[in-house]
Amino acid sequence: MDVISFVKAARLRTLPLSVSGIIIGSFLAKDFGFFDWQICVLALFTTIGFQVLSNFANDYGDGIRGTDLVREGEARMVSSGKITPKQMKMAMIITTIITLIIALLLIYISFGKENFAFSILFFVLGILSITAAIKYTVGNSAYGYSGFGDVFVFVFFGLVSVIGSYFLYTKEIHFVVFLPAIAVGLLSTAVLNLNNMRDLINDKVANKNTLVVKIGPSAAKKYHYFLVLSSLFISLLFIGVTFTNYFQFLFLIAYLPLLKHLIFVKNNQQEKLLDGELKKVALSTFLYSILLGIGQIF
Repeated sequence: MDVISFVKAARLRTLPLSVSGIIIGSFLAKDFGFFDWQICVLALFTTIGFQVLSNFANDYGDGIRGTDLVREGEARMVSSGKITPKQMKMAMIITTIITLIIALLLIYISFGKENFAFSILFFVLGILSITAAIKYTVGNSAYGYSGFGDVFVFVFFGLVSVIGSYFLYTKEIHFVVFLPAIAVGLLSTAVLNLNNMRDLINDKVANKNTLVVKIGPSAAKKYHYFLVLSSLFISLLFIGVTFTNYFQFLFLIAYLPLLKHLIFVKNNQQEKLLDGELKKVALSTFLYSILLGIGQIF
C-alpha cells in the first residue's frame, strides 16, 4: 500500500480551510471568557478527520464515476489507479472510526455526564457530518452532482463549524456568533465555487451538475464576487456590533489578496488558470480566521 498516495488523496492543502471555523469559534469563546485547550485540540482533530474523510470519499466517488479521468489541478488517486476503489473504501472506514473516537472524546470532555442531551445532539451532528462528507460524491443521490455542494460547504464549514465549536466551550449560543459563521461559510463556499469554475468543462462532460454547470461561467463569476464581498460586509457588521478597539479591523489584511483575486477572476478567460487561485483563497480564509480572532481578544 502506497502511503504517499493516501497522503495525496487526503489533500493536505484543504486542511487549513477546514479548521478556519474552529479557530474563529475558539477565539470567540475565549473572548467571552470560555476556553479549554483539550476541547480546542480535539475539535481541530475531529474537523481534520471529517475533511480527510470527505477528500477520500470525493476521490473515490469521482474516481468510480470517471469524473476525474481528465481534469485540471492535482491528480486523483483512484482515477489514476494508484489506489484501488477497495483500498479507498477501507481508508474511508478507518478514517470514520478514528474520527468518531476523537469526536466521542471531544463530546465527553465538553459535556461530561451532566449534559447528556447535548452529548446526544453533538453525536447526531457528528453522524450527519460523516454522512454528508461521504454522500457528497458517493451514491446514486450524491448531492455534489446536483448542485447542492455549495449548501453543504456553507452549512458545515461555516455555521456548524463556528457555532458548534463555540457551543462546545460555552454551552450556549450568542447571536453575534452567527455573523462570523456566515462570513467564513461564504468564503469557504467561494473556494468550492472557484474549484467548480476550474472544472467546468470536465464536469459538463461527466454530467456533474455543479452550480457552476447549471448557471454558466458568467453568472458563476458574479456569484463568486457576491460570496467574497458579502463575507466582507458581514464581517464589518460583526465588528460594528462588537466594536471595542481598532485591532478588530486586523482581518481586513486577509481581504487584500482576496480583492486582488477577484480582479484576476474577472479578467480570466481560461478555467485551468484558476487552479493557482484555490490555494490563495483557502489560505486567505485561514488568515482571516486567525486575524479576526486575534482582533477580538485584544
